[in-house]
Amino acid sequence: MSVVLVMVVFPGLLALAAGWDLASYTIPNRLSVALIVSFLAFVAFSGLPLSILGSHLAAGAIALAAAFSLFAAGYIGGGDAKLFAATGLWFGFSDLFSYALVAAVFGGVLALSVLMVRRIPLPASLHDQAWLMRLYDGRKGIPYGVALAAGALVVLPQAEIFRLAVNA
Repeated sequence: MSVVLVMVVFPGLLALAAGWDLASYTIPNRLSVALIVSFLAFVAFSGLPLSILGSHLAAGAIALAAAFSLFAAGYIGGGDAKLFAATGLWFGFSDLFSYALVAAVFGGVLALSVLMVRRIPLPASLHDQAWLMRLYDGRKGIPYGVALAAGALVVLPQAEIFRLAVNA
């Protein structure tokens, strides 16, 4: 069951968060809660030692503090902050820095890509697509949940939780 949680549920929830953010510039709280609950299920099924669990909880708390700081400064949305914290819980200290770094690189590429795309006129036939109109709106930010999800999916195969699930 721990393999299913790491290889199907975790990536599926991340993909859902990315898609939701791209479509609506929001990430529902229930997705972050689902990530936390699925992590707790992973802990129960994998027999994760308490010492490692503690480091995952601490990493999640630090990720929440860092992300909340970025939210308070207006750099990311609240859903992005909660998604980063919930994903940081999964990665723990062993992979949190790698995740943050890869997500930041993806975020930069995403931001540059969106800014470049916004310079290209949107065909009139696509003006009825609300999600595209939001993406093209220069007053809107960047759907950073896409970068957070992509970063997590890239880091996951090398992560401690992946090894723990495969070897359980």
